Amino acid sequence: METPPVDEFAAVARSLSSAPDVDETLERIVQLAVRSLGCHYAGVSYVEQRTKRVETGAASHDVVRAGDQAQYEVGEGPCLQAMEDDTSYLVHDTVRDPRWPRWSARADELGLRSVIGVRLFDEGSTMGALNLYSGRAHSFTDDDVDVAQVYAAHASVALGSAREESHLRLAIDARHQVGLAQGILMERFELDQQQAFAVLRRYSQQHNVKLRHVAEQLVVTRSLPTAQVVASLDAGAEVLENPA
Repeated sequence: METPPVDEFAAVARSLSSAPDVDETLERIVQLAVRSLGCHYAGVSYVEQRTKRVETGAASHDVVRAGDQAQYEVGEGPCLQAMEDDTSYLVHDTVRDPRWPRWSARADELGLRSVIGVRLFDEGSTMGALNLYSGRAHSFTDDDVDVAQVYAAHASVALGSAREESHLRLAIDARHQVGLAQGILMERFELDQQQAFAVLRRYSQQHNVKLRHVAEQLVVTRSLPTAQVVASLDAGAEVLENPA
């Protein structure tokens, strides 16, 4: 693998940063890795933020998904290890590498002989791992690992920005949904804004449902999920959550 020219890396960084969302960023990370880093296949093992489950966020080929899935199933492999240890891993030959024998056997069956696993992280938080695969043994060198780490640093910045943008959009949408739900309650029960919010919050707490989901349910169905009378508001008024 030859080190891409500086201007090519700059173009790659711009392309990654201009992706509109997390899914597109993951896809670009993979496609540009194959184009720029000289590997046969590439993929990203992605840590789903809510569940913390590791899954393949994007892959250049189905064999990548199979190779990644083998790591998840047996609980070992260079990419999982990279996420755990904050260290990049190079497998010269899956047939001869003794570190992850159960995964290596599966990788060999899939025709994956050389692998680089590099952690993707943002402000100390692991977002996943960049996985580079080759069908030939000894395809990668230590210098290739260095190049992959530089690329992964750009990818991490782009992915972190995309996730932050996604969080912002969700927060804005959640506030909008809550505002709509408050308006419905205010009109139906002649409440003020504070009382309407208190109803939503109390339901959220009592039923262990996120406030955003409570608001979405009310906006879509014009009723809360159950027909109950909630506890008195601070002002002393009782309000039907669902009068039907």
